[in-house]
Amino acid sequence: MDTKITLEICAGSVASCIAARQGGAQRIELCDNLLEGGTTPSFATIALAREKVDIALYPIIRPRGGDFLYDGLEFAIMQKDIEVCKQLGCDGVVIGILTPEGQVDKERCKALIDLAWPMGVTFHRAFDMTEDPLQALEDIIDIGCERILTSGQRNTAAEGIPLLKTLVQRAAGRIAIMAGSGVRAHNIATLVKETGATEYHTTAKAYTESGMRYRNPHVSMGGIPGVPEYGISLTQASEVAQILETATRAYQEIL
Repeated sequence: MDTKITLEICAGSVASCIAARQGGAQRIELCDNLLEGGTTPSFATIALAREKVDIALYPIIRPRGGDFLYDGLEFAIMQKDIEVCKQLGCDGVVIGILTPEGQVDKERCKALIDLAWPMGVTFHRAFDMTEDPLQALEDIIDIGCERILTSGQRNTAAEGIPLLKTLVQRAAGRIAIMAGSGVRAHNIATLVKETGATEYHTTAKAYTESGMRYRNPHVSMGGIPGVPEYGISLTQASEVAQILETATRAYQEIL
């Protein structure tokens, strides 16, 4: 099916990368620690993902969870991780650094973009924590990123539709606006029709039951509300395919 919709899967494992490819996704953002918003995956994870999938692979370059203000040591780690991604044949990386005032750290981000070349670069949801999103848009265009991943500065893309629409209009083709956070088959048609965005980002995940038969009822290793102790989060190829099909149909309806 011919489409101008691009679907990126936020994959937390090599298994999820394979499912993303099977479902028809065009790009993968590869992460570890999705419950912390995503951190840089291991060397082995990136290397095996590159072996197993032939679609665009963009590991996130984020040394820890929390805010997007990094010290010198963390910045050095980010630089080394970008070099590793280049060596492993990745198509791009995903970055985002802010100043204490909530602005894009143009100097440091540009240094990472220059280091990543000829790989592509996405600016991640650090954008959603900026003080002035329209100024941040211009700053990110100026430093040379390909796209911005954003929920429209809300918890979910559905809630952020007004700003997403404005960003698409202000970008005017100078940079891609990729809507992400809470994107699923049941709401992507609305996002396509209301925002004008043609790139979308989702985990398309479900929890797969653990194979453990013995389960100690007295100990919790995670303790995060709503997250199964004995469940494995995996991208579902069928969900990927359904999201892409629904988005494509919605896009064709507005042409």
